[in-house]
Amino acid sequence: MSGARTHEVDVAVVGSGAGGGTVARELAPLVDEGRRVLVLEKGPKLRDDEFTGGELEMSKALFADRGGFLNEEGTLTLAFGRAYGGSTVVYTGTSLVAPERVIRAWDVPGLEHAGIAARSEKYAEENNVHRLPADEINENNRLFVQGSRRAGYDVRQFPVNVDGCLGSSLCNLGCPNAAKMGTNRVQLPEAEAAGVEVVTRADVRRIRTDRTLEVEVDEKPADAKGEPSAWPPGRHEVRADAVVAAGGSVGTSTLLLRSGLGDRLPRLGRGFTCHPAHILVAEHDEPITNDLGHPKSFYVDRAATEGWVLETCMYFPFVTAKNMAGFGAEHARFMRAFPRLQMILVLACDHADDHNRVEIGPDGEPRVRYRFTDRVVRSLVGGTRASARIFFAAGARRVHAPEATPTTLEADEADWVENGDALRRRIPEDGFLPGKIPVSAAHLMGGCAMGKGPADSVTDDRGRIHGLPWLRVADGSLFPDSVEINPYLTIMALADRVAEGLREDARELLS
Repeated sequence: MSGARTHEVDVAVVGSGAGGGTVARELAPLVDEGRRVLVLEKGPKLRDDEFTGGELEMSKALFADRGGFLNEEGTLTLAFGRAYGGSTVVYTGTSLVAPERVIRAWDVPGLEHAGIAARSEKYAEENNVHRLPADEINENNRLFVQGSRRAGYDVRQFPVNVDGCLGSSLCNLGCPNAAKMGTNRVQLPEAEAAGVEVVTRADVRRIRTDRTLEVEVDEKPADAKGEPSAWPPGRHEVRADAVVAAGGSVGTSTLLLRSGLGDRLPRLGRGFTCHPAHILVAEHDEPITNDLGHPKSFYVDRAATEGWVLETCMYFPFVTAKNMAGFGAEHARFMRAFPRLQMILVLACDHADDHNRVEIGPDGEPRVRYRFTDRVVRSLVGGTRASARIFFAAGARRVHAPEATPTTLEADEADWVENGDALRRRIPEDGFLPGKIPVSAAHLMGGCAMGKGPADSVTDDRGRIHGLPWLRVADGSLFPDSVEINPYLTIMALADRVAEGLREDARELLS
């Protein structure tokens, strides 16, 4: 890069979310040894007073493409954070340990569930993960518990990573009360206090085989939220002895493809999964104040048997409106009833499919190909039917079911809780029409899977790129398949392993 400013570091970490933020903090001991550790984050770092909870302004400030990144088929919206702290800034804080059967099925040599569980528990304790007391559970969550039990489902409470939650229900837009313990609140500040450098608004365009990163630092727009970058705008080159790519499933896969590694790593970008999801709503007779309190406290897990998980949720008017099927009077009736809407999120536990992958376009920007397999369609439809039962068991007047025609199920049409045949008739699998049914995803995984070698994977169990031991991956792209739960703690556990391996290899790698 002619005319670029140059920098020499020992370790460069690309990304600051659950993976990058964890690695940054865990590499802080290298700073004590005189090493220079640098984190490069594409997004901005916001001041506390800039977290206003405004739906449109916060989406613009904290998400890639304002939260509206579309797959190539135009059938799926992908939401991922782009800020200091990555997606840990914009998720609800649910924190679960990966199921043993999932890690066992990944079949990665050297990766054991016991180790993942222990490392997950370490970060759960660090980030104040706990179950909220009964007096902090809002009406939306109570109705879910009531309806699930009446419908015969085993309902469980989520542990969440909050400290001093004031119940603003703004988790997905960045907590305005500094209560959510993402990497922006815990690991990154600790890393910086120990001497790790963090540079925001820094877009890493390419990693060369001579271990040089080509970086473009953006100038802060006059009307944008966040601090200016610590580096001047323009082109920069960072020479590093070791590089950790932690930009998330889409970001890391794109960066490595753009860096020309696709030929030597045929699995690069492959195996993308994302837990495609419906947001479902039901109208009650009375206001249920679902916009007060923590939005996500309970779930029903049928991943192992039926391929779906139901979660309580609360989304704001714009997101709710765009995630409801159809237009016109029925859509408007539900939106006018917003203060009386109960909400459930249906997650389909998808699995790696060779079609579903991250690619790059001629401009070097990411393209995600994703098709809904028959299994995923069955899971989404099955989760919708189960949600309808729960809604009506909780006393809902009407339910919006996007696969149904018409999309509204009325309470007096049938005994929806007990009459499974009626549900199957009204919510059929062939009612799922890709591109017509709104589906979104925020658990982006795969693309740089761990495994045995280049033929079946991109990295080994410690995130080392096959054939390039100085280049490592530490984010959700490492997953060989869906983890079937929120990936947050699992990403941190894997990143902890990557950082540990890098510390062990420091003498050999770092000049």
